[in-house]
Amino acid sequence: MRNECMGIINLNKKGDPNISKLNYARPIASTPIGGRYRVVDFVLSNMVNSGITNVGIFAKEKYRSLTDHIDSGKDWDLSRKKGGLSIFSTENTEYQNLYPYRKGDIYNILCNIDYIKKSEEEYILVSPSYMICNMDYKEALRYHKKSNNYITLIYKDINNAKIDFKGNLTLNLGESNKVINVGSNIGTFDSASIYMEMYIMKRTDFIDAIYSLTNTGDYQYLEDFIIESVKYKEVGAYKHNGYLKCVKSVTTYFEMSKDLLNIDIAKELLYSDRKILTKEKNESPTIYTEDANVENSFIASGCVIEGNVKNSIIFRKVHIEKGVNIENSIIMQNCIIGENSDLNNVIFDKNINLAKGKELKGDENHPIVIEKNISI
Repeated sequence: MRNECMGIINLNKKGDPNISKLNYARPIASTPIGGRYRVVDFVLSNMVNSGITNVGIFAKEKYRSLTDHIDSGKDWDLSRKKGGLSIFSTENTEYQNLYPYRKGDIYNILCNIDYIKKSEEEYILVSPSYMICNMDYKEALRYHKKSNNYITLIYKDINNAKIDFKGNLTLNLGESNKVINVGSNIGTFDSASIYMEMYIMKRTDFIDAIYSLTNTGDYQYLEDFIIESVKYKEVGAYKHNGYLKCVKSVTTYFEMSKDLLNIDIAKELLYSDRKILTKEKNESPTIYTEDANVENSFIASGCVIEGNVKNSIIFRKVHIEKGVNIENSIIMQNCIIGENSDLNNVIFDKNINLAKGKELKGDENHPIVIEKNISI
């Protein structure tokens, strides 16, 4: 797949998914997850592990934290003279004056179309950041080439559609996995073929489509174009059989984090041959005192654990003082949890200082979210 397919990570999606206080100042792509990762690490690692060495991230706004995390791309072996990793927005481009009036991802891509035109790969893979999986795109590309589809959509069959992926698009498939139409999951049926918002097409076809769409002005979002393409183009579908979670709300973020404490899911996502890469940060080992008690939790490096932690994810450089009880919670980096505090179903963003003896308890489906950089 090397030098055959380029990757685009599209952060400007229709509907603008929002996970409340966790991304008021950052895109979902750079939201911390799993104790040491960011959401974007999964799709970026999938691309790199599939041999894609030319990746463009198309951001809408609030992407400073993303550039800080990704830096030159060296942690993903994407710091290269040719290809490599680039982040694009509409700023300082010849089309930027269109942006206030053209809000969709089509115009974001148009503003940076030269990047795609100058690339040499024959195919292009487009993906959002918030579809969390560990996937080999090489197999999807082989299917696309063999099928001669105009577009190949990537999907997963699920049996809990009434609960998971509500609001996501679904595929109605015919013979040989041809897409008959695209609908919306309104939670009516248990089973559905969920479109993962990932697709493959020829790079030249993609460029032609962007110019055509901006000239006619019929669509602002590529999603609408893909739905319409089913009517007059050969659109096929490739099935993903592994784990999938769409992180686009506080609830799904919380569920995804708890899933990582399931050893089978953790093995598939994090500990398979296709490693999830992230920005390396060297810290001293975590210190556990004699009073510490940890059950079924992920504890990152650089922490001091003096209390009790159960079914939780603790990020780097967190201090959990004596007498603290933390359960079913996520505590991000540089937090201090004061003595004898009790936390259950809470999410703490970075740099929170919790005073002694505090009690915070949320609901399993509606955790309490505390935004970063405050004292309580």
